[in-house]
Amino acid sequence: MTRAWVPPLAASVAGAALWALASAAAGGVEPWDIASFWTMAYPVALGLSAVLGLVFPVGAWRWGALVVLMLVPVTVVVSGIGPLLAAGVLYAALLAIPAMLLSWLASQLRRRHAARRGGPAPGRR
Repeated sequence: MTRAWVPPLAASVAGAALWALASAAAGGVEPWDIASFWTMAYPVALGLSAVLGLVFPVGAWRWGALVVLMLVPVTVVVSGIGPLLAAGVLYAALLAIPAMLLSWLASQLRRRHAARRGGPAPGRR
């Protein structure tokens, strides 16, 4: 059984690392301002969310949210707190919705696969 703090820590660290690396690779700009945000960084975040949902199926929707919402603290570190931070939080929350859905769907696939194999569904008590 996974300790309760492991999945949120894994999602937070993975999300922060992703956005920090994307920002650093683009010369230190805000992650959502990089040229490859929609073609590289965000799709990687979605894939990471799905993988976390497979690995940690209990409450999996939260892992997608954490991965994407780590955009906000990385942006604060890169650019500081400015007048558009509230808009950035809203933007990150909207971007988190598909990631939440993908991590939840991945957890459902894992549970369905476990049920077909005749084993207990992961995370069921």
